[in-house]
Amino acid sequence: MRRTARLSPSANQTELAAALADLRESLGIPTGFPADVDAEARRAAGAPGGDLPDLTDVEFLTVDPPGSTDLDQAMHLTATADGFLVRYAIADVPFFVAPGGPLDAETRRRGQTLYAPDGRVPLHPPVISEDAGSLLPERVRRAFVWEFALDTDGALRHTDLTRALIRSRRAWSYAEAQQALRDGTAPESLAPLPAIGRALLAQEAARGGASLNVPDQEVVLTEHGYGLERRMPLPVEDWNAQLSLLTGMAAARIMLDGGIGILRTMPPAEAEAVAAFRHQTQLLGLPWTEGVEYGEYLRTLDRDAPAALAVLEAAAALFRGAGYEAFDDEPPAQPLQAALGAPYAHVTAPLRRLVDRWGLLICAALTDGDDVPGWVRSSLDELPRAMATSSGLAGRLNSGAIDRIEAAVLADRVGQEFDAVVLAQNPSHTRIQLTDHAVEASVDGVFGEPGRDVRVRLLATSIRTGTLAFEPVG
Repeated sequence: MRRTARLSPSANQTELAAALADLRESLGIPTGFPADVDAEARRAAGAPGGDLPDLTDVEFLTVDPPGSTDLDQAMHLTATADGFLVRYAIADVPFFVAPGGPLDAETRRRGQTLYAPDGRVPLHPPVISEDAGSLLPERVRRAFVWEFALDTDGALRHTDLTRALIRSRRAWSYAEAQQALRDGTAPESLAPLPAIGRALLAQEAARGGASLNVPDQEVVLTEHGYGLERRMPLPVEDWNAQLSLLTGMAAARIMLDGGIGILRTMPPAEAEAVAAFRHQTQLLGLPWTEGVEYGEYLRTLDRDAPAALAVLEAAAALFRGAGYEAFDDEPPAQPLQAALGAPYAHVTAPLRRLVDRWGLLICAALTDGDDVPGWVRSSLDELPRAMATSSGLAGRLNSGAIDRIEAAVLADRVGQEFDAVVLAQNPSHTRIQLTDHAVEASVDGVFGEPGRDVRVRLLATSIRTGTLAFEPVG
């Protein structure tokens, strides 16, 4: 699925740029790093790498969105006689951040890297996040190297974790990796990814896990300025994500066995919500039949069908309540990440997410039989609130930016009519998605059942506030 909306040459780019800048200011988005934080980051980036096991002969590689420079993860995959060997290297960010220093305090304040159309706001200064700490190709880097032995069906047999020196050979984009895997030119260290990814997806299905796989609404930059594009992730993105999930589930098991850690949790959906969703699928003509697992049902949906989009919108109601649970000695009463069907922890993106630094240090200490550092243990309880605050800010920045770009895309289309699909209804308004544009909007009043095609007229737009006004036609 690919629906694109781009600004016309007549669209007011200056107004959009000002609106995006005002959005940042209204949300209190940082504009740079304090001088003492920058100074500490530069010193840390220049520090010797230390005496670590040398794994630079292993041909790691990275697979990320095009143009990425903050590379957290590198992989080396091997098909063995009885399954697979997965090496997954994670950037050793804790090496660069001294506990209690200015850089540590600033990262706790920020919580995570923020992404906006007019620029990224990194968690760490670029000298770390895009250079010394990033797993860039042909650079020797410190990393936490996870090693997983998998059966041919994806079942995990053994986990190991060590800090080591590595050297990635190439930074692949998703599209490049997908093409190489498709035409058979992928290197040996990448070639097993489809088989591993499919095996891990089968394990997820067996656990009762599920993924929405909703089409992404992405901001793109065109010759006319910003635009929006809605697309389905490439298969390689799903396979790559499974490696991260494998690591996070292994980390959670280490934490639970060791009696200390911080989990990413999500409660199972309540029976009433499940029943309501099942009823909704029947109304949409895509019934979720008894005896079929929730995740399996979602995997069978045709993402190009209008009714399927409405089903996915309704399914999102079951994926609520995600948060972080820190524990020391007594594990959480509800340790599961229900969408995965297993306990899970964030440990694979330390350049971009604060909590991963704690998770990596806890897992390394427990694996080595060492004591968890005192500062890690004493500050665990701070992390859930810090991550909730930063996630809320990231959500407001993302939705506000998309709203303003949607308004700019349609600024010269006032008075025109559009085909749309009803996604959902509330007592006072209807949520729609335009059929030929990657634009979603709310329309006052309740009209059309979810999944139905409708016709709407654009009444007004405001780039400054990111608002659109539609009315139903007929």
